Amino acid sequence: MPKPAQIIDHRTAVPLVIGVTSHRNIPAREAEAIRQRVRDFFARLRRDYPRLPLVVLSSLAEGGDQWVAEDALAIKARLIAPLPMARSDYERDFDDVAARARYHALCDAAEIIDVPVVAGNARGRRDDVPAGRERDLHYAQAGVYISQHCHILLAIWDGKLSERVGGTAQVVRYHLTGVRPAEEERRRGALRSALIGSESERLVYHIVCSRDEPEGAPAPPLEPLQSFWRDGEDVVPGDEPMPLDFHTMFVHTGEFNADCATYARDIAGAERLQPPLASAFGALFHAADWLAIHFQKRVLLAMRTLYTLAALMGIAFTVYDNLPEQDYMLSVFLLLFAVGGLVVIIANRRSWHRKYLDYRALAEGLRVQSYWRRAGLSMTGDAEFARDNFLQKQDVELGWIRNVMRGAALDSALDTSTAEPEDLPRVVREWVGEVGHGGQLDYYGRKGTQRARTHRFTESLGVASLCVGIGISVVLAVMASRLSPDAKNWLVVVMAVFSIVAAVREAYAYKKADKELIKQYRFMHRLFTQARAALDRTADADEQREILRLLGEASLAEHVEWALMHRQRPLEHSRI
Repeated sequence: MPKPAQIIDHRTAVPLVIGVTSHRNIPAREAEAIRQRVRDFFARLRRDYPRLPLVVLSSLAEGGDQWVAEDALAIKARLIAPLPMARSDYERDFDDVAARARYHALCDAAEIIDVPVVAGNARGRRDDVPAGRERDLHYAQAGVYISQHCHILLAIWDGKLSERVGGTAQVVRYHLTGVRPAEEERRRGALRSALIGSESERLVYHIVCSRDEPEGAPAPPLEPLQSFWRDGEDVVPGDEPMPLDFHTMFVHTGEFNADCATYARDIAGAERLQPPLASAFGALFHAADWLAIHFQKRVLLAMRTLYTLAALMGIAFTVYDNLPEQDYMLSVFLLLFAVGGLVVIIANRRSWHRKYLDYRALAEGLRVQSYWRRAGLSMTGDAEFARDNFLQKQDVELGWIRNVMRGAALDSALDTSTAEPEDLPRVVREWVGEVGHGGQLDYYGRKGTQRARTHRFTESLGVASLCVGIGISVVLAVMASRLSPDAKNWLVVVMAVFSIVAAVREAYAYKKADKELIKQYRFMHRLFTQARAALDRTADADEQREILRLLGEASLAEHVEWALMHRQRPLEHSRI
C-alpha cells in the first residue's frame, strides 16, 4: 500500500494553519535571528506533524508579517493574505521602498482574502480609503480574522500590553481570551470570557522581540529571541514540547488525513453518488461522511461480536455449572472471553469508536457550513459562526474538529462565487426536505421510527424472558418432587439462557443509546417540521436565511449531545 503522503488529496488534506501577528519596527540587529527562530518553528511543525500541510495567514505588514510570509513561501507552504483593506489602499502604509516592493511580490504569490467591512464603518464601501481610527479598526478586524481562522498564532511580540487598537498586543489578547480589540466590543468580550472562560484550543507561539524606539526593550523579565507556548494563563518555554492537548488535536487531524489517503479511491467513488455541496466543503464533507460510515460499520460489527460472545459465555458457564460432564464448557467460556478481548484490543488500537464519533461530528459540522454557504449566509464576518458554536461543551478530544472547520472556512472565503437566487430553495429542499422525500426531516422521521421499533423488540424480549423464568419457577415449585435432577438442571439452564439473552440485548441497546436517541430524533423531527412550516409561510429570503441559521445552530448543538453521549459508552472488554 502506498504511503499516505504519496496519494494525499489536497481537496481533503486538512492543513495546520499558522496565523501571524508582529510588530513592524523590530530592530535590524534582531531580524535574522528572529527569522531563524521562525524557520526552526516551521521545521519543527513539519517534523512533528508530517501529514499536515502548512498554511500561513499573514496580512503582509512590514516587519515580521513579511518575514514569516517569505519564509513560508521558501518551504513551499501555502500563503493566504487577509488584507485589512483594499490592496491599493493598504500600499500607502509602506513608506520604505523595499518593504513596498516585498509587499507587492508577496501579494502576487499569495491568495488574497477580502476581510469583511468593519462594523461601525459609516461609509461601509470598499472604495473609500479608511483613515485614523477607522483605519485602526480595519487592522483590528484583520487581526481578529487571522485569530479566528488559525490553529496556532505566531506572535513576534515584545510582551507588553497595549491599548492600541489593531496592535499585536491586542490580537494576542483576543486570541487567548476572546476579548475583542475594539473598545466598544471589549466589555461584551470580557464578560463572555469571565462567564465561560477562554476557548481551550487557542494556542500562541511567542517569539520575543525588541522595538526600534525609545524604551523598546521587551517587558521584563523577557529577553529578545526567547520563545514560549502560551495557552490562556499557562506559559511554557518554546523549546519544550507543545502542550499535550494541542499535540493530541494535531495528531488526530493527521490521522484524518491519513485515513482520507488510505481510502481515497473508495471515497472518490462514493462522492460521485452524493448530492453536490458548496465547493469549499464538498470534498472534505464527503470524505468525513464516508469515513464515518466506514468506521460505524466496524464499531457495529465489534459491538455485535462482543455481545454475542457475552451471551455465549453466559450460556457456556451456565451449562458448565448445571449439567454433569460438561467440564469442557469452562474452556469454551475462557476461549470466548479471550476472543472478546482480542476484538476490543483491535478496535481500540485502531481507534474505531473514536474515529466514528469524530468523523460523524466533523461531517455534520461541514454539512451545516456548506448549506449555510449555499444559502448565502456569510462565512467570514462573525466569530461566533459554525465552527465556534460547535462543541461548546469543551472536550479536548473533539477540539480538532473545530480546527478543521476553521480551515474549511478559509477555503470558503477564497471562493469568490456568490449564491444564486435558486440556491436558497434548493437548500431548503435538500437540507430540510419533506417527510418521505429526503432531507433531515425525512431522516429524523425514519430514524425515530427505526429506533422505536428496535426498543420495542428489546422490551418484548425482556418480557418474554420474565414470563419464561416465572413459568419455569412455577413448574419447579409444583413438580419438584416428581422431576429428576437432570430435568431440573435443564429447566434451570433454559431459564438462564432466556435471562442471559434478554440481559445482553438490554446491555447492547444501552450501549447504542436506543432510548436516548428516540427522544433526540423525535425532538429534531419536531424542530425541522416547525422550521419547514416557518420557511413555507414566508417568501422573504432574509427571513428564510435567518431560519436556516437558527436551524443549523440547533443541529450542531444536537450533534454535540450525540457525540458526547456516545463517547461515554466506548467498547470495553471488562463490561462483558
